[in-house]
Amino acid sequence: MTAFNDVTDLTLDGNVAVITLDSPPVNALSAIVRDGMYAAFGAAIADTSVAAIVLICAGRTFIAGADITEFGGASTGASLFDVQTIIEDSPKPVIAAIHGTALGGGLEVALCAHYRIAVPSAKCGLPEVNLGLLPGAGGTQRLPRITGPRKALELMTAGTHVAAAECLAMGLIDALANETALRADAVQYARKVVADAAPLHRVSDRAVEPMTSDDFTAFRQANAKKFRGFKAPEAIIQCVEAAVNLPFDEGIKVERTKFFEVVTSPESAAQRYVFFAERQVWKIPSVPATTPTRPIDSVGIIGSGTMGGGIAMTIANAGIAVTLIDTNQEALDRGLKTIRTNYERSMKNGRFTAEQVEERVGRIAGSLSMEDLSDVDLVIEAVYERMSIKKEIFTALDTICKPSAILATNTSGLNIDEIAAVTARPESVIGLHFFSPANVMRLVEVVRADHTADDVINTSMQLTKRIGKIAALVGVCPGFVGNRMLGQRAREAQALIEGGAMPWEVDQALYEFGFAMGPFQMIDLAGLDIGWVKDRSNGATIRDRLCELDRRGQKTSAGYYDYDAQRNASPSPVTEAIVREFASRSGIEPRSFTHEEIIERLVLPMINEGAKILAEGKAIRASDIDIIWINGYNWPAYRGGPMHYADTLGLANVLSRLRELEAEFGEQWKPAALLEQLVADGKSFADHRA
Repeated sequence: MTAFNDVTDLTLDGNVAVITLDSPPVNALSAIVRDGMYAAFGAAIADTSVAAIVLICAGRTFIAGADITEFGGASTGASLFDVQTIIEDSPKPVIAAIHGTALGGGLEVALCAHYRIAVPSAKCGLPEVNLGLLPGAGGTQRLPRITGPRKALELMTAGTHVAAAECLAMGLIDALANETALRADAVQYARKVVADAAPLHRVSDRAVEPMTSDDFTAFRQANAKKFRGFKAPEAIIQCVEAAVNLPFDEGIKVERTKFFEVVTSPESAAQRYVFFAERQVWKIPSVPATTPTRPIDSVGIIGSGTMGGGIAMTIANAGIAVTLIDTNQEALDRGLKTIRTNYERSMKNGRFTAEQVEERVGRIAGSLSMEDLSDVDLVIEAVYERMSIKKEIFTALDTICKPSAILATNTSGLNIDEIAAVTARPESVIGLHFFSPANVMRLVEVVRADHTADDVINTSMQLTKRIGKIAALVGVCPGFVGNRMLGQRAREAQALIEGGAMPWEVDQALYEFGFAMGPFQMIDLAGLDIGWVKDRSNGATIRDRLCELDRRGQKTSAGYYDYDAQRNASPSPVTEAIVREFASRSGIEPRSFTHEEIIERLVLPMINEGAKILAEGKAIRASDIDIIWINGYNWPAYRGGPMHYADTLGLANVLSRLRELEAEFGEQWKPAALLEQLVADGKSFADHRA
């Protein structure tokens, strides 16, 4: 064996050179890996006893991608293009042996090999789009030459990970190996290539199937909603157009130009920030990863409505038995029926087989008695947001459930310390705030109360990961993190329309900023009458007036907007008249608001509230707040979350504008003390640690 550096060695197996990379955890293409590969291939090519070369990786995966921590820094050592060139130009056949994942730059390296062999469990893909990037090492030019440009577009703009069997079918790999004998099978495959005098297949030499400009236009139009606001998908499309219309070398030049454009864009910087934030959110300084956990093999859920049913589906999907509790048979039957309907809809969409639907439905048992929760490991209460009801439930659970059971509430903002106080086990009480619909939305706010034990926190975080969600640990305060900040945005949205802005102007500004919908569209969808009491209404607000006119949202075909039979919205003359009336009462002259003004009025108070949350220790990091808003409230990922967005604006600029708004509108705009301190210290939210 010859070691070229700490992560690369070469061994001879007869006339086959086996180059092994071992750079934990995922063999990323760091400088030391590139240097080792370049030296090892050079040695194997120069060795006259070597007839073929196998590239294989130790550990749990093939090369899983580039080392993105190097992005933006000075390049050192052999470039990735140097490595690819020496592989593709090798006069001896090169076989890439793939296990785990070959992603991004890893697959781009494998595409330079003359042949590829993989174990059945392996997956391949070019997911750079998820980081706001495009495959920048020839992937946009080589993949279309194998899969065809249409399939390549689909794979790269979606960032899809493709299973080995599908890779084989589309020609992305050439053979499957035994799951436990990849090295031996790859060496045997290499010997066969030599014995057969098989050609050295250079992907870059292949022709590309034709695709017309109309085909590209149709692809753009079909995905316009999904790609909105992101730069990378359009750059990928332009690169594939180059692959279709230009020679390989010219296409590579287009790819390099487009890669530089996206890698230096604020959108990619934000998406890469989110990538690391999603990994950081699991790290809790006061609760190390070594903290014990409690076993969770069975879960009770109280409340079979929309939220309880969605949570039940999420838990059942992870293979955990669920007992769903409600107070009357009709409500329980309705909840169970909705669960089955949701699963069957997913089956029709191809997500589940009929057998998988029955497995999941079979894990959910309905009951009218909380006594049936006596032996479950975790109970999640998901009933109305009324403290008296929750206290009654937790008082009962405390006597019913076994001592080791965790008692969780799905409250979206009530005081969990108050709920825990009615039990004799406050250390076992925690908040698990799922977002609706719980079987779809990715976020869970894990809410630590004053007495919540560390093992309960760690168990809750690990369970959230197990059920495929992303968790952020937060503290107890009204609305926790997400809804507390949303309240500030809602306040200003109402102030804007009371000041003469039209609801559709506000919604359109947020839509163009990147949200799927604005606050008034959301209210119409949920119903204006949520929390509205007819007998107490006196027309004091615009919402009161609309509800009094029976304009209660989409369900009545009228709210802030008018709706047709298909629930398509249009600006309402009725709402406009009411808005103008309220503005006139306040002595406000109607005027047009720019989208920039609207965004400033809606987003700056959120940022300011986020600073207060950080100062109070209700969130561990600014990036945790961003994860909450991206995954729970549809904040556009290409803007990185409200706190990252503030950093990109410059905190000094944010502070200056808040002071101006305070002078104009009053105390509610007073800048947070933490924001003032960070500006004084020349720091950003990213620098702050609770």
